[in-house]
Amino acid sequence: MAATSQPISRSPAGQMPGLSPGLPLPDLYARVSRHVPAIEWPALAPDIEAILRLKREKNAVILAHNYQAPEIFHTVADIVGDSLALAREAVNVDADVIVLAGVHFMAETAKLLNPGKTVLIPDMGAGCSLADSITPEDVRGLRAKYPGVPIVTYVNTSAAVKAESDLCCTSGNAVAVVRSLNAPRVLMIPDEFLAQNVQAEVPEVEILTWAGHCEVHEQFTPADIRDVRESYPGVTVIAHPECPPEVVAESDFSGSTAMMMNFVTEKRPRQVVLVTECSMADNIAAENPDIEFIKPCNLCPHMKRMSLRNIRRALETMTHEVTVDPALADRARAAVERMLAVRAR
Repeated sequence: MAATSQPISRSPAGQMPGLSPGLPLPDLYARVSRHVPAIEWPALAPDIEAILRLKREKNAVILAHNYQAPEIFHTVADIVGDSLALAREAVNVDADVIVLAGVHFMAETAKLLNPGKTVLIPDMGAGCSLADSITPEDVRGLRAKYPGVPIVTYVNTSAAVKAESDLCCTSGNAVAVVRSLNAPRVLMIPDEFLAQNVQAEVPEVEILTWAGHCEVHEQFTPADIRDVRESYPGVTVIAHPECPPEVVAESDFSGSTAMMMNFVTEKRPRQVVLVTECSMADNIAAENPDIEFIKPCNLCPHMKRMSLRNIRRALETMTHEVTVDPALADRARAAVERMLAVRAR
C-alpha cells in the first residue's frame, strides 16, 4: 500500500447539527467539533483567521505531519501526511514560504528539496529522539567498519547524517528501498526496531542495525496489546513499525501513518486501536465518525510543540528559518532524491 499525501480541501465542510449558533468560522469548526469543545473554539478562531490571511499575503503553505493536533491538521494545513508524503509533496510546492508543522528534520528535508524557498519551523525545540541518536561521525565509523555495505538512513535524522548516507527511507517505503539495492547486506540506521521489522519482511537481506529508538513507540509492549484485546474483543490493532518487533507481531497490521490511515478508511473496522502517537486517532476519527477508536497511545512531546499560536507567529515574524550548510546540502539532497526515485522502479 503506497503512502499518499492528503491535500486538505478548502471547500465548505458544512455546519454540523448541534453546533452552537454564532460560532466563528463554523465550516472549519465542523471539521474538528468532535475534538475541540465549542467553548474553546472562540479562543482558537482568531489565530486560524490570521494564519489563513498570512498564507495569502506571503504566498505560504503549511505542511503538517499526521501527528499534529486536529485544530492544525484540519483547519490551517494545506498538505498533510507522513514523512514520505511530505517529502514528496515538498518538491511540488508552489509557494515562496513553507511552514513545517512537524519536527526539525522534516523542515530540513523540505529545505533540501526547496533550496530557493524560505522554510520555517514554528519552534526550534521540536526535535526527535531518533535524530539525536546518531551523528555524522557515527555513520563514518560504520562505513569504515563495514566497507562496501550500503547505508540506508531513516529520514528521522539530521541533514548532516543524511549527507553521510547512500540513500534515505521512511517507514512507508523502507522495504522497497532495501530491496532496490540488490545487496546481500545493508546497514539500516538509526531506528533499530524499524530495521528489525523490515528484516522480517526481507529475510534474503542481512540488515545491520543501530540502537536508536523513537521515545514514543519504544514504550509500547506486547502486554499493552493483549490488555486491549481482552478489554475490547474483536478490536483491530494497527502498529507503527517503529514499535518493537514483539508489538508488531501482536498486531493485525503494521505500517506508516499514511498506511494506517489507508487501512482504516478502506477496511473500516468497527473498533480500532492505533499503536502510535495519540493525534493520529483524533485526525482519522474526525473524518470517520462511525469507527470507534480505542486509545492507548502515547504523545510525542516534540510534535506537540506546534500550536496555532506559534504557527501564526512564524508567519508574522518569518521565524524560525531553517537552513542547511551548503557544504553538505548537495550530498544530503542526493540521499533524499535517491529515496524518492525508488517509487518509480
